[in-house]
Amino acid sequence: MRIALGNDHRGVSVKLSIIELLKDLRYEYKDFGSQGTEPVDYPDFARLVAEAVSKGDYDYGIVICGTGIGMCIAANKIRGIRAALCHTVFDAVRSRQHNDANVLCLASETVELNINLDIVKAFLSTTFDGGRHLRRVDKIRAMESDNLDNR
Repeated sequence: MRIALGNDHRGVSVKLSIIELLKDLRYEYKDFGSQGTEPVDYPDFARLVAEAVSKGDYDYGIVICGTGIGMCIAANKIRGIRAALCHTVFDAVRSRQHNDANVLCLASETVELNINLDIVKAFLSTTFDGGRHLRRVDKIRAMESDNLDNR
């Protein structure tokens, strides 16, 4: 499994812990994120990760900022991305089972590190249920096409 990682200045420490987890799980990863705590613009990093996942270069993306909200909004602007902001393991499981989420958005300031790591493990180990959920995900894909047609 190949994972694209991205973060702003608020997500550096969480990202470093996620990298250690990914190494332990023997997943490949690429770090597209900020390396320091100087303020940077989160949309730049969300875009890099989302485009890498959208192109199929990576199976999943993980993006981290203070609340996860900005990263989630930005990542979802990229065609083919279903980014989910997850604060609990349950959120992560459901985002994969029901929404076939392909980018996980995490909050570094409002969720404890050990919970974020559990969220990552759950997200990466949960499969999409398909069935009635596939019909719904297909409707989301159709909305993306509709938006392109209306430009």
